[in-house]
Amino acid sequence: MKRFLDFIFSLLALIILSPLILVLSLLVLISSGRPIIFRQQRVGYNNELFTIYKFRTMKDGMRQTRTEDLTDYEIENDITFIGKILRKLSLDELPQLFNILKGDMSFVGPRPLIPQEDEIRQLRKKYNVYSVRPGITGWAQVNGRDFISDEQKAKLDKEYVEKRSILMDIKIMFRTVWVVLAGKDIADGNTNKEGDEK
Repeated sequence: MKRFLDFIFSLLALIILSPLILVLSLLVLISSGRPIIFRQQRVGYNNELFTIYKFRTMKDGMRQTRTEDLTDYEIENDITFIGKILRKLSLDELPQLFNILKGDMSFVGPRPLIPQEDEIRQLRKKYNVYSVRPGITGWAQVNGRDFISDEQKAKLDKEYVEKRSILMDIKIMFRTVWVVLAGKDIADGNTNKEGDEK
């Protein structure tokens, strides 16, 4: 049922949001050239790798990584102006609607890891997190996101796997909207891990 709903809603979202996706694509092209879409290997369902799609937010040739792992210099100099806005509003994630349509991802599930994140990858394997598809948003993303440890994220992922339901997914989706609009728990270089101003 969840896969069917993911397919239908991702298809509808792509149709409805196609004008926005087109505008954002043009802004990325104008601000930083090609490629517009950033592709990267991530760990997905059954601990297997897949290619994730995102709008490119950094200058060509720069290190692509999680915002919270970037240095102050990289945040200031390597993320494009449009990229900062996209990351702040999580609009860089929109191309992942194609990942959902393909079956690589779901709307809600543990965020897919970069393969080199060995510690949390092993914790997720221990907690059976790879028994579900990764998501655009997840339980950890609405409970601390960039300001909790990898171990805390893995435990929240485990809790999601154990308690998951359609109602829980709906709750997470609504909380995600609030988190994004409020700019809550997002590392953007202006705050440290405790959330204090630098």
